[in-house]
Amino acid sequence: MNAIPVINLINKPCNSQFEDRDWEILSQHWYPVARIEDVSTQPQQVTLLDVKMALYKTESGDIHLVRDICPHRGVPLTKGWVEGEEIVCPYHGLRYNAAGKCTKIPAQPELTKISDRFRLSKFPVVQKYGLIWTSIQNHDVESAHFPVLDTWEDPAHQAILPPYVDIAGSSGRQLEGFIDVAHFAWVHHEAFASRENPVVPKYSTIKTDYGLQTEYVSDVSNYPHGLQHLAPEGFLWKRVFDVYPPFSAILTVHFPHDGILKILNACCPISHNKTRLFVPLTRNFDTTGDLQAVYDFNAQIFAEDQDMVEAQKPEELPLDLMMEAHFEADRSSTMYRRILADLGLSKRYTV
Repeated sequence: MNAIPVINLINKPCNSQFEDRDWEILSQHWYPVARIEDVSTQPQQVTLLDVKMALYKTESGDIHLVRDICPHRGVPLTKGWVEGEEIVCPYHGLRYNAAGKCTKIPAQPELTKISDRFRLSKFPVVQKYGLIWTSIQNHDVESAHFPVLDTWEDPAHQAILPPYVDIAGSSGRQLEGFIDVAHFAWVHHEAFASRENPVVPKYSTIKTDYGLQTEYVSDVSNYPHGLQHLAPEGFLWKRVFDVYPPFSAILTVHFPHDGILKILNACCPISHNKTRLFVPLTRNFDTTGDLQAVYDFNAQIFAEDQDMVEAQKPEELPLDLMMEAHFEADRSSTMYRRILADLGLSKRYTV
């Protein structure tokens, strides 16, 4: 885990559709905003909770994340460039160092003491699971809580990071869909499940110190339809969901012959009803297999889910359990909603 110090706290952007209290609560948590491999010396814009940020790497390889605005005249720093260890604003050439301090105003080269008003708002950077994680308001890296993907650096497991997925839907709806086992037969029947096998056996869900855990055992294979013959006859598939509110969860699938697949579903709530989904995964089988096949299968699954999430009404995840009907197989979903409500998020909930 690598981190850099930060300064300045941020207010909710004026164009944000989040309710004030919801935004304040969510801004205290940590989220992924980009893949490490996508960061370069060309500043790129990423957005978290409607806050636009400039993400860039200096020539030494250090990664920085700042508010995407020059405090002088409000030009996005992502229109600028990196020189050495500094980012340069393209409007008047102001230069900012790793601490966010302005080191030079070219129009006044004789100025040696530059006001702190010319200082960038910085955000913490933590590199984990191939991703860049940050928080808008919580800059205490040591106390940060992240999902635990304990196999990511295990040499016995292959670590894979597919492309991210942009979803025109809320992070709450997306995460809830990820832990929903009753939709397998209906949404993923072309990938791995079957509409001829829709029954959800009873399963257990418990509240944990980090969120919740669900253990689900069924005869629904996790192999793609073309590989279903690889499962021994009568094999029961155990799936364990560990949910880390507000918007991360890990699915552990137990394959035949002690195979373990772990999938991290990590949402970046870009905005009200806009999500960037990152899906690091690991496996201890078929480790020399075709990665493109993994990417393709992963893309198929999340495209099928995306179609549902983007169509749901209301777009927000209702935390008032009386707003939607529930059946027994929804026990993970209802506990997840209760936990979000316990965080203090509004019953209307606008994410």
